[in-house]
Amino acid sequence: MPNALRRARSPHFEDPDLRTADELTARQALYDLEARYAEEKLRIEEELHEAKDRAEPVRYGLLYGSGAELVRAVAAVLNAAGLPTVDLDDEVGTRSADLLVGGEGSPHRLVEIKAAGGAAQENLVSYLQRHLQAWPQLRPDQPVTGGVLVVNHQHKLHPSERTSQVYSRPEFVASLPFTVLSTVTLFNWWRTEEWAGIRKAILGNEPFQGAAVAVELATPQPNTNAAVPPRRRWWLSKAARPS
Repeated sequence: MPNALRRARSPHFEDPDLRTADELTARQALYDLEARYAEEKLRIEEELHEAKDRAEPVRYGLLYGSGAELVRAVAAVLNAAGLPTVDLDDEVGTRSADLLVGGEGSPHRLVEIKAAGGAAQENLVSYLQRHLQAWPQLRPDQPVTGGVLVVNHQHKLHPSERTSQVYSRPEFVASLPFTVLSTVTLFNWWRTEEWAGIRKAILGNEPFQGAAVAVELATPQPNTNAAVPPRRRWWLSKAARPS
């Protein structure tokens, strides 16, 4: 009985033929608002999908990758921070480190990138040491001012379960001749667009004269002593100073 409410003059029945001008105007405004919301929601969902597509290779490569996948992720992060990179495996083979970092007018550094399913072995440091010693013979016309060892350590664990530092033995850490950086720390800086932190970790206190970075956020370093529950906002608890 589709007309029962009309015949019964029920207050729950809204007859479109009896609406006032104000009611019609308000209802049309509501329809327009819902249409705009649907369009805006679709646009934002597309932006989110594109952002995920861009981020996922870097996120997965840094946190769980090894080999070429990890090298590509590290290079993408350094490039995002305004640091030009050269893939040395393509240019000089495995005789040198994975990446040469630095631009015109800025110091150049060698970046050796390693992965370890468990705790990082201390002998990983020797790879970069050998590459630094051999570099003058490979590129005598292009000196480097040092190097950085980037390690995706304990990558079989969730990042919240990993140690914050690649190495923890005090005597060994004190003897390191260069920066050792975990990929979790690098990921945290990349995720929050902390480009200055990345450049300082790679170049140290050397002056930087590379390409301008579009976004420069003055994000304070997270407090590594703060108690953070496991698997909740794990990235905020893992940013640490380079070893």
